[in-house]
Amino acid sequence: MAQDQHINVGIIGLGRAGWGIHADTIAIPVVASKYRIVAVTDSIAARMDEAKARFGCRTHPDMDSLLADREVELVIEATYNHQHAPHSIAALQAGKHVLCEKPMATSLADADRAIATAAQSGRILTYDQQMRFEPAHCKVMEVIASGKLGEIILMHLSQHMFRRRWDWQTLQQFGGGEMNNNGTHLVDEALQFLGAVEPKVTCDLRSTPNCAGDADDHMKICLSAPEAPTIDVEVSNSMAMGAPHYQVFGTRGALVGDMDKLQWRFFDPAVLDERKPDPNSTPDRSYNRYDLPWQEESWAIAGADTQGYVPLYLSFYETIRHGAPLAITPESVRRNIAVLEECRRQSPLYGE
Repeated sequence: MAQDQHINVGIIGLGRAGWGIHADTIAIPVVASKYRIVAVTDSIAARMDEAKARFGCRTHPDMDSLLADREVELVIEATYNHQHAPHSIAALQAGKHVLCEKPMATSLADADRAIATAAQSGRILTYDQQMRFEPAHCKVMEVIASGKLGEIILMHLSQHMFRRRWDWQTLQQFGGGEMNNNGTHLVDEALQFLGAVEPKVTCDLRSTPNCAGDADDHMKICLSAPEAPTIDVEVSNSMAMGAPHYQVFGTRGALVGDMDKLQWRFFDPAVLDERKPDPNSTPDRSYNRYDLPWQEESWAIAGADTQGYVPLYLSFYETIRHGAPLAITPESVRRNIAVLEECRRQSPLYGE
């Protein structure tokens, strides 16, 4: 096999993610130079016809038929959430590499089965946790690592919306809910900011009147650990006035912003004169006041194709074709699923 030939892809599921994310990303020239869609399957025939017309690919009546297609080297799993783990396992057992949509699984036991199957099969398993590649996420990581904000003590990661939903994502039986849908992205971000520590998890999951089903459409998760920042993660369909995606607070400054624009302010403690505790009353009964020499910086996204999906695919190509380290390992995503499972355990909404 030529080391730089296209990776032949089969897509299971041509809905919002399979079509609007994965097929569209593979169609971007820089990705299309490395991947080729050769087969698809979906329960809706018109979707398969659309894919055949666009990509010239084969269509299969079901997953088993696609997995038997010998030309398919990589399977994109993009069906209902509760099918992610079993479909990934089946694809691995069929000798295919797998890129699976989030969430990895709807239970920790299923996540562990997928990890074990990948190890047994010798195939590569990764997940669409593309927030790790998003330019804004990378810039926040860079600013924090620079030390400009000092010790980070508190972070808020938010995705606030106000909308009504009544699709399958509102139903527990399909693994729906905002925690599994968008929450898994923000939890994954939070875990990257926390590093290797295992956090204490507390949560509030609710199904509000804006949600037609029985799954959560409002979630707040708090992650905390000794000598680590406390991170609040909020995803809700009931926020008529929302907060920025990022709010980062440190002992020397703060950062706020969204996926397209960030700003931060900070000061250099080396330029401050020393102040010692004073037990005496302050002049004029006032609070202490010190005009800090703030510095301000900002960042804005540039480029049309800089979203996280493109570097995700390019990185995965290097892993499959050239043996580069896998950027998003199943074991790292398992931490995400452990947090979500603990939230379900705590929530009356998902009671036994």
